[in-house]
Amino acid sequence: MLYVMRHGKTDWNAQYRLQGGTDIPLNEEGREMAREAAKRYKDIPIDVCYVSPLQRAKETAELFLEGRNVPMIVDDRLREMGFGIYEGTDHVYEKPDCPMYTMFKDPINYVAQGGAESFEELFARTGEFLKEVAEPLVKEGKNMLIVGHGAMNTSIINRYRNIPLQNFWDTLCKNCELVKLF
Repeated sequence: MLYVMRHGKTDWNAQYRLQGGTDIPLNEEGREMAREAAKRYKDIPIDVCYVSPLQRAKETAELFLEGRNVPMIVDDRLREMGFGIYEGTDHVYEKPDCPMYTMFKDPINYVAQGGAESFEELFARTGEFLKEVAEPLVKEGKNMLIVGHGAMNTSIINRYRNIPLQNFWDTLCKNCELVKLF
């Protein structure tokens, strides 16, 4: 089986700020979310966990897997989608002149700029990870967990559910929600 989980809450989540590759830590609410998820999903067997290099994902994985003998492997391909100069921008849903508004409201017409990552770049690296790591492990019968981020996880979920780009955000996970893919 393949499972994905989004990291716990951060201060920037609470402030509706774009995080992207900015390495923002969990806040106390986020830590508690990870501990609660560990209790809620304690009966789900996990053989291996792959995690983003960003501290909010790593700490979520550590708290979620505490007390389990599960190896945790960091893979850079699981980092959050990069938002370039727009990282730290708050309330982009209210800023139609910001390119990030288009990314969320009309993803099919989003054009990456200002050092931001495109959907094509995101799909390429997550697709490579799935082909090289996830699919072989699942074929071996392993139960694998990916702990990552909103956009990155969504790209993986949408690949397996054949969700078109225009509906990209329809499958966005909540913080510390566990999603079973296959």
